[in-house]
Amino acid sequence: MLVRLRAFLGATLLLCGLCQHGHAFLEGFIDQEDHHLDISDWLIERKGFLPVPIVITEPAVGFGGGVALMFVRNSMRESSERTKETGRMTPPDIFVAGAAATENGTKAAFAGGMLSFDDDRWRYRGGVGRTDVNLEFYGIGGSGLGGAASSIGYSLDGWMSSQQVLRRLGDSDNWLGLRWIFLDLDSKLDLSKDPRSGLSPDQTTRRTSGLGLTLEHDTRDNIFTPSKGWTGALDATFYSPDFGSDTRFQSYRGHVFAYFPIAKSLVLGGRLDGRAVSGRTPFYMLPFIDMRGVPAGRYQDERTAVVETELRWDVTPRWAAVGFVGAGRAWGNRTDFSESENVISRGVGFRYLIASRLGLWVGLDYAKGPEDGTWYIQVGNAWR
Repeated sequence: MLVRLRAFLGATLLLCGLCQHGHAFLEGFIDQEDHHLDISDWLIERKGFLPVPIVITEPAVGFGGGVALMFVRNSMRESSERTKETGRMTPPDIFVAGAAATENGTKAAFAGGMLSFDDDRWRYRGGVGRTDVNLEFYGIGGSGLGGAASSIGYSLDGWMSSQQVLRRLGDSDNWLGLRWIFLDLDSKLDLSKDPRSGLSPDQTTRRTSGLGLTLEHDTRDNIFTPSKGWTGALDATFYSPDFGSDTRFQSYRGHVFAYFPIAKSLVLGGRLDGRAVSGRTPFYMLPFIDMRGVPAGRYQDERTAVVETELRWDVTPRWAAVGFVGAGRAWGNRTDFSESENVISRGVGFRYLIASRLGLWVGLDYAKGPEDGTWYIQVGNAWR
């Protein structure tokens, strides 16, 4: 991991050196006001095909990477010109296809798109993926199997699809959406046959298909790295044999991400995130505590709640430092909320303003949870 970190930092320093001494080489990527690396003009004017590198640092699957080919039909400048009367920024229409792999053997290929219609009154988001994901199951509640902090390795191999259409409510910043989620995943290890897992055959089912509703709100000043405003959503998805699912269950999520400028160079962010399921839920769709420093799927149960805060200090117009801390709980199957333990994560990082006209910051975070610490490369805000 140190080698990878040194390579990343070395590349960063080299790039900064090119910014200061290689203007001819990077002409068009330099801000003419402060002479620093800036890709605003390139992103705003860009359309057509664009290769995008993928960097994976998720501890649940290990380090990895890949590449995606993205097609941007209309540039951000053209999108903004279409909505001058409303004063809103319409996202450009984007189509993407790519593939990635990690050091633990996880592989994925995917294709999808994001489109706006009718002067941004309608939006579509969707994609299809073929995955072979290798993970660890730590039991319901994440306390380990058989009373010990042990796990069972498993793999999910198959197809995944998510399709969503949203409609703007009047002239507001609120959206009502309809979604369809379909998973057809074959587990290479049947956990229901392992007495340590405590899972029934219903919870290791192969196919899930559900229809759902979502209500979204977004008043952030920036979709990449916000400094004020808030975004939130209420989601409910219903899985049933009537829609092609092997079992009947429901999943719910409610979240709010809010940003407060408490001083000229300080931005305080807050996150509240709750998830729940009911019915015969497959184990791989149980909610888990989703925070930096906590491996995906490490703490799972029928309900989870996360509260997190992050402070960004703009040390200079281009560089910023961040600090964050969060806590989460998973409960519902064998324990209630008061009996579950807090899962604490904390960390620090830095950011560089890579696209000043778009407010896009990139950087690196180090986060430490109950287990080992890990590094995360961040593009925009860390909360999803």
